[in-house]
Amino acid sequence: MNNKALNILEYTQIRDQVSEYSQNPVSAALIRALEPKSDIEWIQAELAKLDEARVIHMQASEPGMSTLSEVKPLTKRASIGSMLSVPELNRIKNNIRVTNRYKTYVLNMTEDGDVSLPLLRSRFLSLPVLSHISDEIDEKCDETTLYDNASSALYDIRQQKKTINRRIKDKLDSIVRSSANQKKLSDAIVTIRNDRQVIPVRSEYKQDFPGIVHDTSASGQTFYIEPNSIVELSGQLNTISARENEEVSRILYELSAHVAEVQHDIDWVTTVMGELDFQLAKAKYGHSINGVIAEIADERTIELPLAWHPLLDKETVVKNSIIFGDDIDAVIITGPNTGGKTVTLKTVGLLIAMNQSGMMIPAGVGSRLSIFKEVFCDIGDEQSIEQSLSTFSSHMTNIVSILKSMDEQSLVLFDELGAGTDPSEGAALAMSILDRCLEANVMTMATTHYPELKAYSYNREGVMNASVEFDVQTLSPTYKLLMGVPGKSNAFEISKKLGLDLSIIKNARQLIHMDNIEINDMISALEKNTRQAENDRVEMARLKKEAAELHQELAEQFESYQQMKSTLIENAKANANDIVAKAEKDADAIIKDLKNLRSEHQTIKENELIDQKGKFKDLYNEGTLKKQAKQQEAEKIEAGDNVKVLSYGQKGVILSVDKDEAVVQMGIIKMKLPLTDFKKEKPEKEKQIRVVPRANRQTIKMELDLRGERYEDALQRLENYLDQAILSNYNQVTIIHGKGTGALQKGVQSYLKRAKGVASYRGGMPSEGGFGVTVVELK
Repeated sequence: MNNKALNILEYTQIRDQVSEYSQNPVSAALIRALEPKSDIEWIQAELAKLDEARVIHMQASEPGMSTLSEVKPLTKRASIGSMLSVPELNRIKNNIRVTNRYKTYVLNMTEDGDVSLPLLRSRFLSLPVLSHISDEIDEKCDETTLYDNASSALYDIRQQKKTINRRIKDKLDSIVRSSANQKKLSDAIVTIRNDRQVIPVRSEYKQDFPGIVHDTSASGQTFYIEPNSIVELSGQLNTISARENEEVSRILYELSAHVAEVQHDIDWVTTVMGELDFQLAKAKYGHSINGVIAEIADERTIELPLAWHPLLDKETVVKNSIIFGDDIDAVIITGPNTGGKTVTLKTVGLLIAMNQSGMMIPAGVGSRLSIFKEVFCDIGDEQSIEQSLSTFSSHMTNIVSILKSMDEQSLVLFDELGAGTDPSEGAALAMSILDRCLEANVMTMATTHYPELKAYSYNREGVMNASVEFDVQTLSPTYKLLMGVPGKSNAFEISKKLGLDLSIIKNARQLIHMDNIEINDMISALEKNTRQAENDRVEMARLKKEAAELHQELAEQFESYQQMKSTLIENAKANANDIVAKAEKDADAIIKDLKNLRSEHQTIKENELIDQKGKFKDLYNEGTLKKQAKQQEAEKIEAGDNVKVLSYGQKGVILSVDKDEAVVQMGIIKMKLPLTDFKKEKPEKEKQIRVVPRANRQTIKMELDLRGERYEDALQRLENYLDQAILSNYNQVTIIHGKGTGALQKGVQSYLKRAKGVASYRGGMPSEGGFGVTVVELK
């Protein structure tokens, strides 16, 4: 896209605002280089990355990457054998650690499938592991220097250096602390000159301190002398320091060589993290303007519902729907000055540039834009009343250039087309220029004051009128864009509002041609109908959104129901198959006995044995858990009766009877079923239960709620609870673990599988809590 159009559309200001959300120099450089592109594959890839960056931005625990820096010059130096300094090595270490943190963060976030980041997950999984480089750097240096134990040689050297420094300091301290030397010294301190430790001696006592003079004071009254007694030690210190520098250089060269071995890997992870922060910066900016990701349309179109200019205050800006209808190639906007016509043009051009830069745009949900190879602008900020010849010439020179360069993949924006010259000539010239754009099949938007262009769209196919609304009552523009309606003159209404004599206005009306009056009346009707249609559209959009949300909620609940149903069926089949397997085992024993009998009496045929055994195979369940058994005629059932619930094969007690239905209690479950589903049974004799008295026994509930507990704490509570439930002689209890990720449910059922006091367990039925509970039968 040409730079002139980008400057007119203030694209660079948008780019500057995005850069404010950058966390490091790597992404800041990418933002500065960002420009719109017309490659649809690149745009779609950028928008897909942006969509995943939005997900990360919405998380509260984003790690951050402010320590990321550009290290390609450093790795290149290392690759040609140069030595990297400690701060430079730390920059490389920080990049590796930032990558490791984000890699762990993204992979953990997407592990269970709750968050989908396919592009980022795939990219992070392919990144090389460079922890050994960062760990080695971290082991050998802090932010500024090498550690003493970076090598055994360096440790010995620095210990020797400390010993010599201590000896020098002790000797100098003894000199400055000597009472005999107090009057000979300018100050009783040890100072540094030329990297040597010296003492400040008064000039008249210089001969009393033989040694090397390293400096004098400005007044010449003080000499800074290194006494001969420490000169030899200082020489040894210099030698040790040289050895230290050699060892430090050796270690840094070694670390630099290790960096050189993985140069391309370090550059690659830096690039990946810079691109991620680049996308995060765009996502954060998009969130700040309440933007959306526009759909890329295959056909040529502009659909921008409730769009606004991103440089205006989003709290007060008037949002307008800028939508090219079917088969519309040109839109002509009319209306008063300062009504928002120019802003509308800039909004369309800027939003297209943002979209083709892989950015979110300030518009409503459902925005659709096609890809334009170029956007050409003839938009002047000059709004003065007087238009000189030079201004007209400047605009016409630009228009000539546009007409030569445009093609069917271009969007052309004309502001005040044909202005600055004689109105009749300007209007004719404007219509001719628009005709040329239509002939070239170029999508066009133009603003104008010429009344002749209001009727232009009625004589041309593919052209639509639009206007900016003007409030006659307040004598001010509303900045509301009306698509499909041309602007009308409000001169009479404004004059009347301002107090012009009514007879003058009446006389003026009579002077207007009847066609103009009818056109203005038609425009007024169109404005009214358009406002009503826009209000209806907004209401329909709201209802559509509510319906979509309700549909999504119902779909999720139905999916949950289907999963619960499948689980219950599978559990029921497994239990039934266990029963049949046991029966089959018993049948095998019987058949074995029959075979033995046959060998004695020879009266039982082999095929009869096989047929009998095959009947057991047919018993394996493939149907539903609920049985279809019903009585043909209902028995007389009363509250308190013991019954067998035929459809579930469970025993229960009738709680209440209501006509043809009754409420039955089965364990902890209450259900309302028809009377034909019950068969009366005699009450069971109460079993004699031996009660073992226990001091300080606690009364516990029939259920245990583990929701919100940590995994280890939950299993500890479960173990204690089961012990108490067994001591309390409970036959059945319920464990509430919630749905969540399913980890706690798996842990609970895994424990129950090996618990000695547990006879069996099953998932909860819908009335009991479904997947969120496990019902336990105790021995």
